[in-house]
Amino acid sequence: MPVVDIDGIRTRYEMVGEGPPILMFSPGGFDSSLDNWTTFGRYKDLGFIESLSRDYTCVVFDRRESGQSGGRLERLSWSKYVTQAVGLIDHLKFDSVHTMGGCVGCSSAALLAVAQPTRVRSMVLFSPAGGVTYRTAQHNRFARHLSFVLENGVGAVVELARSTTKGFTKDPRVGPWAAALRSDDAFASAYAATELDRYVAIVSGSSRLLFDRDTVPGPEPEDLQLLDVPALVVPGEDLSHTRSAARYLEECLPQAEYWDVPEVEQTPEASTKRVREFLAEH
Repeated sequence: MPVVDIDGIRTRYEMVGEGPPILMFSPGGFDSSLDNWTTFGRYKDLGFIESLSRDYTCVVFDRRESGQSGGRLERLSWSKYVTQAVGLIDHLKFDSVHTMGGCVGCSSAALLAVAQPTRVRSMVLFSPAGGVTYRTAQHNRFARHLSFVLENGVGAVVELARSTTKGFTKDPRVGPWAAALRSDDAFASAYAATELDRYVAIVSGSSRLLFDRDTVPGPEPEDLQLLDVPALVVPGEDLSHTRSAARYLEECLPQAEYWDVPEVEQTPEASTKRVREFLAEH
């Protein structure tokens, strides 16, 4: 698969199909690799890539610090994820794109529309992550990682990450930079040499500012209210993908269409049909 340097960070991506481009923000939390569209949770059965690539160019990519993309030891933020997305759009020389986010990818997709509204034709926000339980779980995950670091040191994170294939979501001890630690020796060496207080500040700041609300994190509601970008919002139905999070996006986005069906009725046939109908209108 092709790799491009964006803002000094290696980004792996793939283009599937032909037609108008859809930039697809992967589900999977801190393990948001491009493969998740076909291997992760319910997405492996929904078949979005197979269906959409018949008429569109699906641009899938490993979010920074995920899959085979690189990373940087700095405070993580939604705006930095958007920087990667904009860099990929620029690299591919697209004037504008449709976007689709799954799970946590909805936050980045929505914030891209806020940052670059003229370059987003429409956005599909499928099962957006958010809710009070989701926020609490993310903070707990960062706290468990810091507990491991304070007890064992920053260098121990490198050793642990390289001894397992688990990511931050399944094993908080390995931290949000686990994938980059496995794939980049230079990054791993610099990471291990980081002074403890500095590392604690980076991690604490990432946790507090990434997950600062009890609904969909990322874009501010006032910015969403000013968007003229058409959006299809599809609700999830569990404690990490609450219906309240999807309703929040519907409330904030002036041109939102809300697909009001329970998850059990979001079958592969029904879901791909609804998404394709929405994209065809825009």
